[in-house]
Amino acid sequence: MSEIAATPSLAPALEFSNVRLSFEAENEVLALDRVSFPIMPGTITTVVGPSGCGKTTLLRLASGLVRPSAGRVLQNGRSIDALNTEVGYVTQESNLFPWLTALENVEFPLTLRGIPKAERRERARAWLDLVGLSGFENSYPSQLSGGMQKRVSIIRTLIYEPSVVLFDEPFSALDAQTRMTLHHELLNLWQRKRSTMLFITHDLVEAITLSDQIVVLTKRPGRVKSIYDVPLRRPRNVFEIFLEPGFEKAYADLWDQFKAEFKA
Repeated sequence: MSEIAATPSLAPALEFSNVRLSFEAENEVLALDRVSFPIMPGTITTVVGPSGCGKTTLLRLASGLVRPSAGRVLQNGRSIDALNTEVGYVTQESNLFPWLTALENVEFPLTLRGIPKAERRERARAWLDLVGLSGFENSYPSQLSGGMQKRVSIIRTLIYEPSVVLFDEPFSALDAQTRMTLHHELLNLWQRKRSTMLFITHDLVEAITLSDQIVVLTKRPGRVKSIYDVPLRRPRNVFEIFLEPGFEKAYADLWDQFKAEFKA
């Protein structure tokens, strides 16, 4: 079990309860079927599964962009029945405003919330410093590397302190070294703030590196095949994650569940 495994008496920060979702096309397409799992406060949950199994759809349900055909999605015990402004959403693309500097991009959510300029500027500079981007405040996205852009994208979401943060394969387009560095920085940020995170990935190593629990979905329609508690202690050395006690067994156990979904 994870060192920060949630206390049983706590209520889930986010919960999928018997969720079913179908789409109307030429024929009805069942995307998710009877999906249930809780995400406890202050933990990181990762969802893995074959392409097309409904992983990103779970994020769209949690953000209120789509509604389930049956079942419920709840945040802090309340059903999500409309656009959910209490979550942050980090997509695969950085989606930075190209006409704004790094500092202005990070400030933007605080501007929308009416935070005074001096305060939001101070907070934005502090967040940029946390991810090693001091000195790049006045750089535009086109002047930043892919990894730098992703840092700005993440802290632009975290700066307004949403209680739940959704990540849709944010590091998939990055090289391995940059990805490890961002894993390290993300976990450092999480260690400071203890936000609840729901993370989507195809990468089993990434899932083990970041997570407290991993939800394995079946091929479409997505159903919960297993829920795996990651046994690695925190803090984790992401740069030598293969040497962490318990990693080899965790990977073997997870791969055993995952690979079965690719068999005909």
